[in-house]
Parts: sequence; structure tokens; C-alpha cells
Amino acid sequence: MMELQETEGLIGKLLIAMPGIDDERFEKSVILLCAHTEEHAMGIVLNKEMGDLRLPDLLDQLNVPILGLLPDEPVLHGGPVGQDRGFVIHSEDFESAGATVNITDGLRLTATKEVLNAIASADPPIRSRLALGYSGWGPNQLEAELKQNVWLVADADEDIIFDTDFDEKWERAMKKLGVSPSQLQPGTAGRA
Repeated sequence: MMELQETEGLIGKLLIAMPGIDDERFEKSVILLCAHTEEHAMGIVLNKEMGDLRLPDLLDQLNVPILGLLPDEPVLHGGPVGQDRGFVIHSEDFESAGATVNITDGLRLTATKEVLNAIASADPPIRSRLALGYSGWGPNQLEAELKQNVWLVADADEDIIFDTDFDEKWERAMKKLGVSPSQLQPGTAGRA
């Protein structure tokens, strides 16, 4: 079990929703925590698709010229806040001066049109995942949820972050912690 004394210690961690979470929008969610201060926390849901919206379609709608090979992958529903804004989690081989945030070694977040142009270019970031919206918490809200055993906490895993097996991410994230989802009942687990 891992005790986190400083809020910054959660940046770059995965939040894995416990069974029976009170908010159905986060049922079986896996969230990459991208920011965490005393005032707020912010993360991107990694395993919920934005309906039938595909990356090439969104870039076309935004008039982003596609100059390279673009994967036909879904856009993620990053959370209920700011669903009109795009957030790209990507490898460290792209940076937008003043706009890119380092999450962990090798992992960054950018929310500019410049990163969309990079994704559609002939030389895109090695790995990227686009989400619309984000998950946000106010002062001490996430800490309270952690104390109530709403979330398990795990180290980031690039395969879980970037792969497209969205239906299995929650179970795989649980198993990464050595937890069998079938053995969990609502409210029975602590932090990991």
C-alpha cells in the first residue's frame, strides 16, 4: 500500500474507479492525473470513447490539414468538464512552448491546435491520445474521495494510457495492482 503525503505525488498516477462509485459517469473509469495542487486536480479519462467520433473526423472538422498517416482511432471522453476543449496526452517528442505540461518522464499534456497539427503532420509524436473534456476536482475533493476509497491509485502504464483496448483497461489496471475485480465489492478496498 502506498501512502501519499504530498499532493504532487499523485501527478502522473492512474486513478482506478472502485466498483459502486456514486457517479455513473466514472463507472469503471481509469484516469491519468495530470495536475494536482491544493486548489484543484485535473485528469483525463483513458477508457471512455466520445461516441462514434474518430480522430480523422475531428481533425477534418477543425480544418487541420492531414499531411501524414493518421490512425483511425476514437476520440476519448476525457471527463465532464470543458467538453469543447481538446487535450492531448503524448510522448515527450513534442512540445509547445508555454503550453505543454510535463506529467511524468516521457509523458506530456498539451491543449493547443499546434499539437493537433503535429499529430496530423508527417512527423507526429510517437504516441498520442486525444480527449475532449477533462475530469476536475475542487480543493480537497480528490483527497476526500481517496479517503472514502472511491479510487485506487496506480503508477502510470504507457500501454494502458495509449492502447485502444478501451473495454478492458479498467480490469487490466486493477490486475496491474494485483486486484481481481471480481473479488471487490463496493466500499471494500483501500488505496493501493
